[in-house]
Amino acid sequence: MFKKILIANRGEIACRVMKTAKKMGISTVAIYSDADRNALHVKMADEAIHIGPPPANQSYIVIDKVMAAIKESGAEAVHPGYGFLSENAKFAEALEAAGVAFVGPPVKAIEAMGDKITSKKIAQEAGVSTVPGYMGLIEDAEEAVKISNEIGYPVMIKASAGGGGKGMRIAWNDTEAREGFESSKNEAANSFGDDRIFIEKFVTQPRHIEIQVLCDTHGNGIYLNERECSIQRRNQKVVEEAPSPFLDEATRKAMGEQAVALAKAVGYASAGTVEFIVDGDKNFYFLEMNTRLQVEHPVTELITGVDLVEQMIRVANGEKLTITQDEVKIDGWAIENRLYAEDPYRGFLPSIGRLSRYRPPAEIAAGPLLAEGKWQGDAPEGEVAVRNDTGVYEGGEISMYYDPMIAKLCTWAPTRAEAIEAMRVALDSFEVEGIGHNLPFLSAVMDHPKFISGDMTTAFIAEEYPEGFEGVTLGDDYLKRIAAAAAAMYRVAEIRRTRISGTMDNHERTVGDDWVVSSQGCDFPVRVAADRDGSTVSFDDGTTMRVASDWTPGDQLATLTVDGDPLVLKVGKITSGFRMRSRGADLKVHVRSPRAHELAKLMPEKLPPDTSKMLLCPMPGLVVKVNVAEGDEVQEGQALCTIEAMKMENILRAEKKAVVTKINAGPGDSLAVDEVIMEFE
Repeated sequence: MFKKILIANRGEIACRVMKTAKKMGISTVAIYSDADRNALHVKMADEAIHIGPPPANQSYIVIDKVMAAIKESGAEAVHPGYGFLSENAKFAEALEAAGVAFVGPPVKAIEAMGDKITSKKIAQEAGVSTVPGYMGLIEDAEEAVKISNEIGYPVMIKASAGGGGKGMRIAWNDTEAREGFESSKNEAANSFGDDRIFIEKFVTQPRHIEIQVLCDTHGNGIYLNERECSIQRRNQKVVEEAPSPFLDEATRKAMGEQAVALAKAVGYASAGTVEFIVDGDKNFYFLEMNTRLQVEHPVTELITGVDLVEQMIRVANGEKLTITQDEVKIDGWAIENRLYAEDPYRGFLPSIGRLSRYRPPAEIAAGPLLAEGKWQGDAPEGEVAVRNDTGVYEGGEISMYYDPMIAKLCTWAPTRAEAIEAMRVALDSFEVEGIGHNLPFLSAVMDHPKFISGDMTTAFIAEEYPEGFEGVTLGDDYLKRIAAAAAAMYRVAEIRRTRISGTMDNHERTVGDDWVVSSQGCDFPVRVAADRDGSTVSFDDGTTMRVASDWTPGDQLATLTVDGDPLVLKVGKITSGFRMRSRGADLKVHVRSPRAHELAKLMPEKLPPDTSKMLLCPMPGLVVKVNVAEGDEVQEGQALCTIEAMKMENILRAEKKAVVTKINAGPGDSLAVDEVIMEFE
């Protein structure tokens, strides 16, 4: 077995690989850019080597720099993770020439399957059903428009060397095809150093289901069931689960056997993923093959008990697979939510900054869960597990140079319903402050009827949140539970305030029992009766709720029970109450005495400033292009400028017809959130 492995990556996947290497007794080497000098993967590694400036095209994807680090460290093998050089055949060739093992597939397999155009041709020749499209290279935007019309809108414009949603656009008309081609080409060049583009028909109402395959160098190959990856935003997966709630055993078997056959046809060895589009009648079409470890691999590990990273390392070491197809089972259900550094209230635009608070829920090992490199046996019925794959820590910084994903939160349980409920509690328990993040949105998805039913397509987010995410409006019953909790907590805080030392004599403060809790436009008059074990909160409609908790004032996370059922709240102090966040809702909860409540109703509401005549930068980023000039009349939907952040280009468009009166920023300018880009008449 190898004694030392270099991980040619960063972030959570580098940390993930290190956990397994540590379990196997293998020493690890990290590489890092200037921006990652204090990163978690650097701290976890046995040794670390600096490779250049923050931009990936000057550090992580520069083959010569990575090869120099390998030589300096004396590493015998390299695990590429995902992204960066993981599907770069030239990198694999360089390793082979240097006599260093590549923890991934052979060069020919990468060339055949890693390139989307070539892989589709091979699939067609092998008789695999593929989505209609143009497999040749496209020279310019006008040719892209012509081809798009021949295929028929809508079309998917894709980078041939793409992955992770980079270099992908859906076009519904000529204008979008032209713009999409340019943006995809630019993103592909910046992210992969390869700007080749192809176009295929965009299948409406599809499900994205992928098969995990595992092959060795001795001709053995198996599939480890499927992952449901239909909940996507901008072609980037957000929620994954295994198994799929849609497939039956016959379809699973057919897809799995086809995936293995395709892998064997190109001499594949290592872990890989064959992606399919599946329609409502369970017809499936080959989409592409990712010749690397997938981001969402944990859910497969959770239901099969197979450590995919360990298997990749063993295959790279020349070992035979010890698992047969008959031994691959489905044990329970696993769900993964991707925590992104993005602001869901601003159209999911990237957010950067320092993590002033980052406290994931405690990892719980049960069933086949891998936690800190240790396995445990089968879980008792009803038990759940929690796993968090992350590459950051409290006080660390989220950089503008890399992908915005900062953690993958996974839950496992014997059934899908239990796994979803475990995820709801885990999301509520996840504390993140200092940056915009998508935890509220993920919580909303977990409670969405379509997700709960399992009846979703890749259009789920676009269809269910057409105007973007604006928060969650809680149901009356849940809001009432929060009101009961807030009343009990506020009374505890008030009692503590009466016990402050050094107060004036004859000014004793008493705490009443009657309160009015206000939130989300609702008022709840309540009476709180407390004892040693908790509080009984009585509402004016005659109902009562029993609240128990060990929360103390100042705690930012409250774990309570209301009538015996768990309730987890993120808590912040505001005047006369709390800021409470739960199940995707962000609430101001005011708890006042009846008289104070009456007076509060008389207070005028503070209105936000009028920014309707300004284009504000929605995220920290770099101005790539300004499409208009001062004095231009713009129409609704017209592109105004392009902002680049976290390797993604974002086109900002006019919300209504207007005349540009002033432009405050130009190409190359670095802007902060809400900085004024241009003004309108």
